[in-house]
Amino acid sequence: MNDTFEKLDELKKYMAKVSEKGICLAFSGGVDSALLLDIASEMSDKNKTVAVTFVTRLHPKADVLIAKKLCDERNIKHIIIEVDESENIELINNPVNRCYICKKHIFEKLVDCAKNNGLEVCMEGTNYDDLNFYRPGIKAIRELSVESPLMQFGFTKTEIRKIARDRGISVSERPSAPCLATRIPYNTKMDFELFEKIEEGENIIKSLGFQNVRIRAHGNIARIEVDKKDFLKFVENTDFITREIKKKGFDYVTLDMEGFRSGSMDIKISRG
Repeated sequence: MNDTFEKLDELKKYMAKVSEKGICLAFSGGVDSALLLDIASEMSDKNKTVAVTFVTRLHPKADVLIAKKLCDERNIKHIIIEVDESENIELINNPVNRCYICKKHIFEKLVDCAKNNGLEVCMEGTNYDDLNFYRPGIKAIRELSVESPLMQFGFTKTEIRKIARDRGISVSERPSAPCLATRIPYNTKMDFELFEKIEEGENIIKSLGFQNVRIRAHGNIARIEVDKKDFLKFVENTDFITREIKKKGFDYVTLDMEGFRSGSMDIKISRG
């Protein structure tokens, strides 16, 4: 099933079928879960579909506002659940299987939400490309019997963005926004004040017109990733960026010459 349109047709049939049991969708407001929300609003009984957004200390604050807007536009019930990761001692130590611990902690709440609302199918937006990266959270998703239809039907990120554009979904080009714990090395204890400063710093750089930005913190060094095509623009703004990022508590500010890439903190794991 290589054709995108064939896969989309199969996905619609799947969504129509499971909607009879009721859908509880983990909804971040990113393009993956937004596509699932859009198709669910088209193919299912809206009274039997609920979108759940988790407000956490490790995810961008803008997520919940974007998620609410998308749900309101489609008349889908939106539930917000607050999660404080600092209460999970195992997670705070930031082990290599951090993503598994976090997903298990959060998605257990999704399963409970589904039960409380009389919904039988829990769903989330992992896509087929995610199988190519270090994603221990997928194990937790499977253990909890949460469905991942985009992965199941083989949708790549490129296909998802194209379909989202064609369907007029407003977040079709929204960059991925992974949790802030990906900005520090594994086995470095989580510091939520640091995460706030990192988020603020990334937003400052994005305000200059950069799309993909990551500030990876290595002690007092800020290693900044932007797309390679934006290197010249970064250099042109070096003085401003350096000054602003140093205000966040870093002594050294560097540009990563490999450019932006997902999972750069996983490099030793990925290479075994």
